[in-house]
Amino acid sequence: MLSSTLVTRWLQAFASPGAGAVPAPVRRARTALRVARAVAEYAWLPLAALGAWQLASATGLVPAVAMPSPARVGRAFYDLLRSGELVRHVAVSLARVLEGSAAAAALGVGLGIAVGLSRRLERTTDLVLQVLRPIPPIAWIPLAILWFGIGELSKVYIIFLGAFFPIAVNVISGVRQTEHRYVEVARILEVSRWRFVRHVVVPGALPVIMSSLRLGLGIAWMCVVAAELIAASSGVGYLIMDARQLSQPDVVLVGMITIGVVGKAMDVALRRLERRVVAWKVVYAGE
Repeated sequence: MLSSTLVTRWLQAFASPGAGAVPAPVRRARTALRVARAVAEYAWLPLAALGAWQLASATGLVPAVAMPSPARVGRAFYDLLRSGELVRHVAVSLARVLEGSAAAAALGVGLGIAVGLSRRLERTTDLVLQVLRPIPPIAWIPLAILWFGIGELSKVYIIFLGAFFPIAVNVISGVRQTEHRYVEVARILEVSRWRFVRHVVVPGALPVIMSSLRLGLGIAWMCVVAAELIAASSGVGYLIMDARQLSQPDVVLVGMITIGVVGKAMDVALRRLERRVVAWKVVYAGE
């Protein structure tokens, strides 16, 4: 049996975390409690929504034709995953999104920095950017087919359009937010244009650039369904559209949930990269 002294020490350790040496079992228990609390805070809302969905399906409140039960969607997900069909569609869509968003990032960041540095270039490009930016990518599909045919290039082009404008506009804003005192010091020291951009503008705008890349990648992934309307024979968007035509709402939901999960995974990866790249920036993370 545990001695009363040891029990007292454990209770004191739980009550006052900073008091003296903490026994290893207490540290492990604290860690387990923190992990359990974090998981509960993160997962309670999705689990509650899943429970409400299951309850609505079981009671017949929602017709199975319109909204299949979570169990049925889970079986469809398992079947698609076991056959390898879901992985194949996700891989095709990811390749398209990465191609389109990479092109959008290269052109959007480059143009954003150039426009942010030059008022004359801003006056030249502002009208075109602001007129084209509100046009949704899906509206470009007819022209994309006329220009590039029904192959991969037209799909990548639609994804590129979805990601380009948010990246370019946000990078311009990020460049314009460069600390004025640093600009004045660079002018006093007569720093060359290239060194000014490399050592003052880019580091100052880097947090906004990384945020714009996250935003652009997220929108590019959202555009994948629109892009795969163009005579696609594979991809998550094709999977959803094909299941709709075959009246398979469970497969439609599998495709939709897959888009959300993969989008979340990409955002987490970019967020971790952002923390590494701009580790020097201390931001308010909430309470």
